[in-house]
Amino acid sequence: MKPTEARVLLTGASGGIGQATARALRAAGAAVLLVGRSAERLEQQAQQLVQAGADTSRVRWAQADINRAGDRALLVREAQRLDCNVVIHNAGLPAFGRLGALDAEEIDAVLQTNLLAPMLLTQALLPRLQNLPAAQLVFVGSVLGSIGLPGFSVYSASKFGLHGFAQALRRELAGTKVRVQYIGPRSTDTGFNDPAVRHYNQATGTAQDTPDVVASEILRLLQDGTAERFLGFPEKLAVRLNALVPQWLDGSFRRHRDSLPTPTPTSIPNDITPLKGHAT
Repeated sequence: MKPTEARVLLTGASGGIGQATARALRAAGAAVLLVGRSAERLEQQAQQLVQAGADTSRVRWAQADINRAGDRALLVREAQRLDCNVVIHNAGLPAFGRLGALDAEEIDAVLQTNLLAPMLLTQALLPRLQNLPAAQLVFVGSVLGSIGLPGFSVYSASKFGLHGFAQALRRELAGTKVRVQYIGPRSTDTGFNDPAVRHYNQATGTAQDTPDVVASEILRLLQDGTAERFLGFPEKLAVRLNALVPQWLDGSFRRHRDSLPTPTPTSIPNDITPLKGHAT
């Protein structure tokens, strides 16, 4: 799709990749509906885009938490009002560390935001998108949605799920007017990464892209219609190898395991009585 014909609903618009993507879309002539949880940040972002030369009628924003059914319904109405024909699912939450160090609430929030909410928002928007002359759904995933990396078990689970959802939906909608696409960035230098992740990346020699690099690839994906694209080398190669012979890569992640934060010792209650019939 030509950017000048695109009217984009962009979730996670005020994050690092979101801001860069909004700038790239506007510079290419697209209309953008910025979606995020902070009204203050969205309003400021919209003003910056207008000051950079955007037509005020081509930049809108909507405060919404995609985890809430009522907010998703709001976005469906806004998408209809603004005649959106592109949806870029970019909202997400991070999760890093050994599985035992993550609490249940954090795991639930990551899976809800990164996987379930995009699925439900897509389901809600799909009937209208299918009635348009052309529409595109772009899912911003991660290379960690194709490669399981030590320290990212929960995050990978959410992105593996998103990748699978996009792939299955693409095949389900083949032959329709709705194109489904997935992009898998590698590590990106944004505030999404906390100091622990930055230390891990440095210790493991993990390369990072800037948000602008990712944004330019999202724009290119929108234009060329490619089904899937992964960013970076050797990440692209690792994605292919992991799909073919995942066990070949198992031994290459020792440095990643060793670079994980030291687990916090946990005390085991000494008053637990072993179950009868079970080895102790």
